Amino acid sequence: MGWSTSQLAELAGTTLRTIRHYHEVGLLAEPERRANGYKSYGVTHLVRVLRVKRLTGLGLSLTRIAELGDEDEHPGEALRRLDAELAATVERLRRVRGELALILRREVPTDLPFDIAATIAGADMSPKDRSVTVVLAQLMSPEALATYAEVLDGKAKDPVGLEFDALPADADEQTRQDLADRMSALPIVRELRARFPAPAGIYAGAPRGEEFAMRTMGKVVVELYNEAQIDVLVRMNG
Repeated sequence: MGWSTSQLAELAGTTLRTIRHYHEVGLLAEPERRANGYKSYGVTHLVRVLRVKRLTGLGLSLTRIAELGDEDEHPGEALRRLDAELAATVERLRRVRGELALILRREVPTDLPFDIAATIAGADMSPKDRSVTVVLAQLMSPEALATYAEVLDGKAKDPVGLEFDALPADADEQTRQDLADRMSALPIVRELRARFPAPAGIYAGAPRGEEFAMRTMGKVVVELYNEAQIDVLVRMNG
C-alpha cells in the first residue's frame, strides 16, 4: 500500500499545498488511485519530491527544474549556470555592503551615487538645488556627472544665490535682469560654463540623448522654480 498525499508531504518534510502545486506545474506525476479514490504515492514520487525540494533549496527555480525532466539526476549545466548566477549575486552583495559601510561612516545621503554624494557633501545647496542635482545624476554621462560634482565640491552658497532662492514670482523686470547679470558673473557659473561649453553643455554625451535630458530638466525647472526665477535662468542662458 502506498502513501496518501499527507503522508507523502510528511515524509518529504513539506506541505500538502506544495505537493499539489508540484502537480499543477507538472513537476510531479499523478499517482494511481486506490479503490476508494484516494491517491496512492510510491517511492518514485517520494524521490521526485525530495529531489525537487533539494534543487529548490539550492536555488533552482521550479521552471528550470521542470525543464530538466525526470531523468537527469545530476543537472551539471543547470547547476553551473546557477553557480555563476550565485557568484554574481555574492559579488553584487559584497559591493553593496562596501557601499553601505561607506554611507554609514560618511553619513552621506542615499539619493545619489556614493562617490557623487561624497564629493558634493560639503556643498551648500538648497533643497531645490539638490533635487535638480539628483535628477541630473540620472541624465548626465558618468564623466560629465563626475566633473559637475567636482565643480560643486565644497562650494558655499553665494549671497547672490540666496537672492535667487528668495526671488518672488512677481519680481520686476529690472530686478530680474540685475540678478541674472550678477549670477552669470559668479565663479561657479563661469567654471560650469568653461567645463561644459555650449551647445550641449552638461548634457553632452547624455546616455538617453541630449534632447531627452534637456526636455526632462525643463519639466523639473518648471515644477521647482517660480516664474521670475525661471525668467532669470533664461536670461542667464540667453
